Amino acid sequence: MFQFEIEKHSKKSLARKGIIKMSHGEVKTPAFLPCATFGTVKGISFEELKVIGFEMILANTYHLYLRPGDGKIKKMGGLNQFIGWQKPILTDSGGYQIFSLGKNYTDYQKVKNKKKSLAEIDSEGVTFKSHLDGGKHFFSPEKIIDIQKNLGSDIMMVLDECTEYPASYQRAEQSIKITHLWAKKSIDYWQRFKNPKQALFGIVQGSVYRDLRNQSVDYISSLPFDGLAVGGVSVGEGKIKMRKVIRWMGPKLPIEKPHYLMGVGEPEDIIEAIKWGFDLFDSVLPTRLGRHGTCWTTNNWQNFSKINLKSSRYQTDKRTIQKNCQCFSCQKGYSRAYLGHLFKNKEMLGLRLASLHNLWIIRDLLRRIRKSI
Repeated sequence: MFQFEIEKHSKKSLARKGIIKMSHGEVKTPAFLPCATFGTVKGISFEELKVIGFEMILANTYHLYLRPGDGKIKKMGGLNQFIGWQKPILTDSGGYQIFSLGKNYTDYQKVKNKKKSLAEIDSEGVTFKSHLDGGKHFFSPEKIIDIQKNLGSDIMMVLDECTEYPASYQRAEQSIKITHLWAKKSIDYWQRFKNPKQALFGIVQGSVYRDLRNQSVDYISSLPFDGLAVGGVSVGEGKIKMRKVIRWMGPKLPIEKPHYLMGVGEPEDIIEAIKWGFDLFDSVLPTRLGRHGTCWTTNNWQNFSKINLKSSRYQTDKRTIQKNCQCFSCQKGYSRAYLGHLFKNKEMLGLRLASLHNLWIIRDLLRRIRKSI
């Protein structure tokens, strides 16, 4: 059921326009996936996402496993039925949550250095304590696939270890060995119990070290995944180093498969990544910024600025967030002054309108890029 077709190649870069066909529908690429971590995009209804034009969302395996539980979701008919979204869903494996739970690692072999960590990793998988109640759980590469099979997502991600930044060369090298071992276990297990309605993506790691990134992309590309993702970026390494990784990896990814850059949501970063052949993006940034009163604006769709609606400079500003914007907030003529008033009084409408604007900006950027290709 999974098929990726490239419709157009840019003559100026590695950018391409394509379409991914899945059991729950089609997604035009390049595409951005709003994060519905718990099965919902914070403050935004799925009807609003459809009106804006999004065709796919991301949900998180780790969080849905803990609550309400993948077994309960399966009994409800799968994640699509449970949340009421009948378009494609990508589920992250929980690798980033392992990273955030175990961010105090310095060496796998020295247990004393794990005292502040909620997660412990070995070749078999990761043992972690729930951030909800402290209960002990274990994720293996195989179990992560079983959980995502229960969820019924269109694209499943393998279990990986998202290397923290900064990380020494030895630490990053050790990390990709774990990621590669888990990737092989994942694909071997998936091929035994493969469901044609679901696809499996591998993940490239290697921190900011070019030779490790090259080793990782070569190995992950050699396995029969349906698509490839680049992880371990936007974890504190800064824009310059992140973009180096994008430029290193883009030309080395198999051209016939979709390329997914995980956790990147700034408009300029998305533009740069598309030039290097990336097709899919996700981030909590549009709604996270919106909930704090920050909105993107642009004049030329190449350079973007942020405005803080809570700033006193906008308390008598009659302008909408952005001129000629077709988001619900701007289309209805809500002023910056009014939006600032909503935030200062902690009215939920303010964070919703700001979030809707940011989502529209990202969606319109991707629409313009596809048209230009």
